Order: sequence, then C-alpha cells, then structure tokens
Amino acid sequence: MEGRSANQQCPAVHAGRCGCKNDGEALSQSALPARCMPGGVAVSTMEGRSAIQRCPRGARREVWRGLAPLPMAEADGAGGGRCQRRGLGAEAERDAESPGSDPGASGDSDMELLRSLLSRTLGLGGEKPEKVLEELTLEGVSRFLQSQRCRNVVCMVGAGISTAAGIPDFRSPGTGLYSNLQGYDLPYPEAIFEITFFKEHPEPFFALARELYPGQFKPTLCHYFMRLLQDKGLLLRCYTQNIDTLERVAGLEPERLVEAHGSFFTSHCLRPGCRRQYGLPWMRERIFSSLVPKCEQCQGLVKPDIVFFGESLPSRFFTLLQSDFQQVDLLIIMGTSLQVQPFASLVSRVPINTPRLLINKEKTGQSDPLMSLMGFGCGMDFDSDKAYRDVAWLGECDKGCLELAELLGWKKELEELVRKEHAAIDAKATQGDKGKAVGGSQDPPPPSGDGTETPPH
Repeated sequence: MEGRSANQQCPAVHAGRCGCKNDGEALSQSALPARCMPGGVAVSTMEGRSAIQRCPRGARREVWRGLAPLPMAEADGAGGGRCQRRGLGAEAERDAESPGSDPGASGDSDMELLRSLLSRTLGLGGEKPEKVLEELTLEGVSRFLQSQRCRNVVCMVGAGISTAAGIPDFRSPGTGLYSNLQGYDLPYPEAIFEITFFKEHPEPFFALARELYPGQFKPTLCHYFMRLLQDKGLLLRCYTQNIDTLERVAGLEPERLVEAHGSFFTSHCLRPGCRRQYGLPWMRERIFSSLVPKCEQCQGLVKPDIVFFGESLPSRFFTLLQSDFQQVDLLIIMGTSLQVQPFASLVSRVPINTPRLLINKEKTGQSDPLMSLMGFGCGMDFDSDKAYRDVAWLGECDKGCLELAELLGWKKELEELVRKEHAAIDAKATQGDKGKAVGGSQDPPPPSGDGTETPPH
C-alpha cells in the first residue's frame, strides 16, 4: 500500500509476472518468466525508497525502486513495471536457481546478482573495458561506424527528435507540454496522461490529441538519418519513447521499430469483454469531430494504444531488448533526457565495450558508480580520465545527425531523401484535400474486431 509496507501472499506458481495484488494494483511484474511458489511472501515498499523483495527459494529475486512520474513519450520502462505517476516499478534483474534446488543456493544467487551488477556498472569480475574508438569525438564514432566492427546499431530516441517537426517536448520551460496545460482544468499536469483520470474525464486528453495528432507533422532529418541506417543494413532496432508515429512515416520497417510507449496507430475499446480494435483513420475522424470515441460494438470508451500511467508497457519491448542489447555494436541516444528509470537503464545494458553516442541539447545519463550500482542512472562518462567509450555531441538533434552524415559521406544522400520524402507527403496531403472537397473523406474503413483482440505487441 502506498506510503507503508505490507506482506502479501503470492498466489500460485505461474510464469510471466509476480502477481501479488493490493487493492487491485499489481505490486510486481517481471520482464522475464518468474516462478512464485504457493505461500511465498512479496513485500511492497514505501514510495520512493529502495528495498529487496524476496519470493521463496526457487523464485526470482527482484529489486524495487521508486519511479519518477512521466507519461507517454517519457514514461520510461525497462522492467515489467507499470507506468505509474506515484507508483513503484520493478525490474527483474537476474534469474535465480530453479525450483527444488539446494536451500543454500539462495545465497549463491544473491552473490551472482551482486557479481552481475559489479561487472555491468564497474567493470569488475567480467570483461575488461577496451577502447574501441580512435578518439572520443563524432569523428571517432563515424570511423567506427564505417568499420567492419560495427554491424548492428541500436537507436534510443525521445521527444527531442520531433521538436523540429513542431511537436513540443514535455519538460522544456515555457514551451514544454507540461508548461502549457492550464486551459484543460486539470488537478495536476500529469493527470491528462493518467489512466484512472482518463476513464473518468477523457475530454481533456482528446482535446490535446487534436493538437498533437499524427498526420499533421513531417518526420525530421533525425528520423531520416535512422532510415538511412536501416537502408544501409546497419539499424538493428530503434527504441522510441515517442507516440507521434513519425518513425513509421519516415519509412522505418515495423520489424526495426519498438514503440516503447505505444502509438496512435491503433486503438482499442477499454471494456475487458470487448477490446475491439480500431485504426488510425477511425480515431482521427472522431477526434477532429470533437467526439469522445465510443466503441461501435458496446459503446465503451475507446483509447489509443499509448501507454498511460497505470498501464503496462508492450511485451514486445521486453522481448526484444533481451537480445538486441547483447548484439549491439553502437548505441546512439538522441533527444531524450535519460532522467527517468527504468528506460534510462537500457543504456547500461549494452556490452561493456560498446560505444555510446549521445546527440542532445545537454549532457545527460551521467551518474556516479554507487548510484549505478543501486540501479539508478546510466553511468555514462564523457569527461573523466577513465572515459573510454561515451561521446556527447551537444546541440539540435537534426544538426548532430547532419554533421555525422557529412563525416560518413552521406550528407547529400540524406538531404535528398528528406527533400523527396517531404515532397511526397505534401503531394499526398494535397490529393487528400482535393478528394475531401469532391467526395468526402478518402480514409479506408477501420479494421473489424472480433471482441477478443489484445493490444498490439
């Protein structure tokens, strides 16, 4: 229970999540299969404090920590935890021993967890750091990117890559989304993205959605730089916190894209017995008609498949990061504050010798080793004498991508791609306006639902 500790009985043996509940809220969720034995004890913690939760011998050990509030494009999640404004999230750090093993094995698993954390954050007891960049500059990154050692690039992106398209980020003073919600009569700014508030008062969110709705903006040069990486066979995956679908518009293949906090691309009825799915055109028509979208089948409230506070992140996110962050040769982080756990912790999941490039307005993701060991921060090191793999390019994301493209010899190709794609978007918009003037909307019909569909993964 929020604000105090309580012992809960873990209900049964099952896989996927430790599902102890308190007043209907899941206290723990695991990104990987968890085995919680009957009669096991799960411990909830006071808000904002770290604690250890132990399930019985043979189960998973999970580390709990408080999460700061961020919705949608910045409501980060790398464990199985729910997005909660004032809640707690859990990250399953390490598998423990199998059921039925020796009782003393529990201590061994504890040591293995500590060993893993030390190796990952301090480079102790594992692979030794090796400097793979010739120099810790954008030039050094460009030469590595062109070498045979770099075959798999992972991009992690946030709201900062879309500001050049006219979409506000969340936190910039004066211009950020949270600074401009006074007209929506909210109890607090984050409420507009909170699932419990949305179910009772959906009108403010849909009013805001009219201003931010996909289809009104063009992808930025940064989006098309990732498209070039894909076209050249270098992009393993793009992990985006954004819900604006501009990665899709820029031509990133669905297989290369992980929308960590969902998107407007599909919507679902919120009634558990229905869950009918609707497409982007269906939702757009209702939002721009100033209607609260209601299900055609049961008249339940229909919500875009974006992650609100109080909702779980897509399972695809957890499934792919397990393999992607073992294979990655270069991590490029763009337009994100890296202030909120656990999304920011993805940065520390890459192999110890994998270079990490930050393209952002300011340096971020830095933390001291002790905080990293406790699970907070990313431990990025740009300036110390021990820095060996992290590079920060400070400025607008588009300018950083253009400079990197120039160093790679891709500048003209990138500029031509942006020009061609933007012209195609303009032409399509013009054709659509003419079609509406003659015969109404040209949107295709929404997909049908069979009442059993679940949110997209």
